[in-house]
Amino acid sequence: MKILFFGDVVGKLGRRALAEILPKYQKKYKPDLIMANGENLAHGVGVTADTLGEVLEAGIDLVTTGNHVFAKSGAEEIFTNFENKIIRPANYPEGLPGRGFATLKINDKRVCVINLNGRVFMRENFEDPFRTFDSVEKLLKIGKSDIVLVDFHAEATSEKSAFGWYVDGRASVVFGTHTHVPTNDIKILPQGTAIVSDVGMVGDRDGVIGVEKEGPLNLFLTQVPTRFEYAEEGTAQINAVIVKVDEKSGRATEIQRADTETKI
Repeated sequence: MKILFFGDVVGKLGRRALAEILPKYQKKYKPDLIMANGENLAHGVGVTADTLGEVLEAGIDLVTTGNHVFAKSGAEEIFTNFENKIIRPANYPEGLPGRGFATLKINDKRVCVINLNGRVFMRENFEDPFRTFDSVEKLLKIGKSDIVLVDFHAEATSEKSAFGWYVDGRASVVFGTHTHVPTNDIKILPQGTAIVSDVGMVGDRDGVIGVEKEGPLNLFLTQVPTRFEYAEEGTAQINAVIVKVDEKSGRATEIQRADTETKI
């Protein structure tokens, strides 16, 4: 089974770039499942029904998120109307809209997708993502032949790397997200779990992690809060990874980056 995963899709430029590149990637890689992190879909922060619908229409099968998923109003309606198309971190406190996992049937195989948020350098007070994984694993009664995909949304590469070792042999792939900066540490761990500390982003190449550069520069130079803006056209960097997973064992056999740029 081939899984194609795109890093954080940032704003309108990111959504447009994703729609443009997807047909080419589908032809080149022939993935069985296509996912993307969508917590920055709506003008860089949060998700709306329209922006979510746009990437689903483009060909994304499932959208994962992170700590910005509730930044826009209407989250409850989104999780209700797009059930099994979007998930949020499972280690949010109980009682919030949405689910932290999804189960899919692909090629007659059960695919379990789990979304988690890291805690290091995060302002929010999330539950322990390591033990949350254990709880979801028990809840879903995950077996050795199931394919288990984890979006671990976190600031610290060390936390994401440590989590990969924690679930080695229990997860098929750990996709690190959140920083918008692609890492070159893709590998397959001894028990068959593929990991990349951060997939990267789909967004403005010439900004600051997807934000138009003027806002962050002013913030760093003056320490005065500044409104961030997001480009709607320009050159987009597209960061993704493609992973092959053995359907009998649920273990990864190959992982590689799938990065490019496109002018929008």
